[in-house]
Amino acid sequence: MPVPERRYRHGVVVGKFYPLHVGHAHLIRSAVRACEKVTVEVIAASVESIPLDKRAAWVRADHPTVRVVDLLDDTPVDFASDTAWDAHTATIAGLLDEPVDVVFTSDEYGAELARRLGADWVQIDPGRRINPVSGTAIRGDLDAHWHELSPTVRADLAARVVVLGAESTGSTTLAEALAAELGTLWVPEYGRELSETREGGLEAPWRSDEFDLVVDRQIAWEQDAARRAPRPVLVCDTDVLATALWHERYVGTAAPRIFARAAAHRPALYILTGDEIPFVQDGMRDGEHIRADMQERFREVLAAQPVPWLEVRGTVAERVASALPAIRRAVAEATSFAAPMEGRPHAEQEELRRRAGG
Repeated sequence: MPVPERRYRHGVVVGKFYPLHVGHAHLIRSAVRACEKVTVEVIAASVESIPLDKRAAWVRADHPTVRVVDLLDDTPVDFASDTAWDAHTATIAGLLDEPVDVVFTSDEYGAELARRLGADWVQIDPGRRINPVSGTAIRGDLDAHWHELSPTVRADLAARVVVLGAESTGSTTLAEALAAELGTLWVPEYGRELSETREGGLEAPWRSDEFDLVVDRQIAWEQDAARRAPRPVLVCDTDVLATALWHERYVGTAAPRIFARAAAHRPALYILTGDEIPFVQDGMRDGEHIRADMQERFREVLAAQPVPWLEVRGTVAERVASALPAIRRAVAEATSFAAPMEGRPHAEQEELRRRAGG
């Protein structure tokens, strides 16, 4: 059925958006062209591994003119069951702020949903000839389908590999080398740039609030790079956790607020660069006399947090070779998805719903 131009008053699009992809975008844009108002319902199950609020945020960011509502719903999915249909229709209708006169879907279930809502059905891209993509395919191989995600989604799904260490341990060199080996981007250290430009120069004492700026800017750089990354992996030369340790060094006290931000912004893997290589003074570093103590502090903090980590030593090539197996394992885990509720055996769906309901 061709998409009419402004024929309908209120249309609805329903989906898991697990994750949001170009096929969803085409569906939503088609609904917007045909309706005065569009409601997009993001409905997730508790067994799925992308949080509901994140999926809804993607839709809001990429489609700001639609009304987005979201709900966590563990009702079993069974298109052959009237009981399941009744439950899902009630859920979908309950999220509407007013009746709809058209339902937009790509899949065939839209016909029955539209009938139950007393609305027309418009099928967009049947058979997915325009956008041959599905959430199932993306969840099965995120790397192969990375180009089918918007920059908004990529920013959240790219696995972060963070390289850190005390001064003059080769972290920047390794970050660049790993990014080249992996065929992706790397994120430089904002704190170093700030050190060169801050008021008072290198000799001025650091203020605690300057480290908040470093965290904000570092995360912004990281998000921007993730949007542009050609693969779902990003190499970062430092992160929030490292910034918390440098706050201890330069301010002289711990910064619980920065450690809290680090806990909310964890990467897939940490790589600690060894301090066995010669110290090189570039005019900005404290000196070799504190390097060993800082390195030990990095080890202590890394050992106390949940993200996997390893320490690498040797030449750049040896460090890359040591890191790659751990990177591949960590990225594979970070870019995997739990199976959605739909498609699981009915008995398993019922058991999952029972557990979720306590």
